[in-house]
Amino acid sequence: MSTIQSIVYRPLDQEYDKRFDNFLRVSAQRVHLRAGHGVEGDRKAVHGSSRQLNIIPTDWLAERRAEGYRTGPGEMGEQLVVEGLAFAEMAPGQRLQLGSQAVIELTQTRTGCERLDAAQPKPLSEALKRAGVGYMARVIAGGEISVGEPVTVLEVQTKSRTA
Repeated sequence: MSTIQSIVYRPLDQEYDKRFDNFLRVSAQRVHLRAGHGVEGDRKAVHGSSRQLNIIPTDWLAERRAEGYRTGPGEMGEQLVVEGLAFAEMAPGQRLQLGSQAVIELTQTRTGCERLDAAQPKPLSEALKRAGVGYMARVIAGGEISVGEPVTVLEVQTKSRTA
C-alpha cells in the first residue's frame, strides 16, 4: 500500500531568507489541500497553477541521500513524500487520491532549478533526469491529508511504449 510519509510547507508568515535560499519548510502531520490552489497556508500555493504540489518518492530520496545530497524535510523543494508508488510508470493526467477526500492530478515530472542546485552540495541536474523523480500536481478535490494515510491510484495512465 502506498502512503504519505512526509508533509512540509512554507507558511505564509515565513519571510524569504537568502541564507537558506528559500527552501525552509515546516513539517506537518496534517494539512488541508484546497482545490485549485494547493496546501492551505503555503506560500508556494498558487491558485490555478499546474504546480500546486511537489511530490517525490521515498526511494528516489534515499538514493539521493546515499549520493551525498541533503534530503531532510523540504530540502528537495517537495511538499509531499510518498512511499510505494511507481512514479516511473505514471504520466501526466494520472489522478491519485490522498487520504479519504483529496484528489490530485499529476501535471509534469519534476525538473531542477538554480535555487535547488544552490541549496544542495552539488548540482542535481543528472539525478532529476532519472525515471521516478516525482511529479508536480494540481489539486482537483480538496480535503484533509495526514502523514501515514493511503495514496490510491484512481486512473491508470502508463507511458506509451514503442517497440
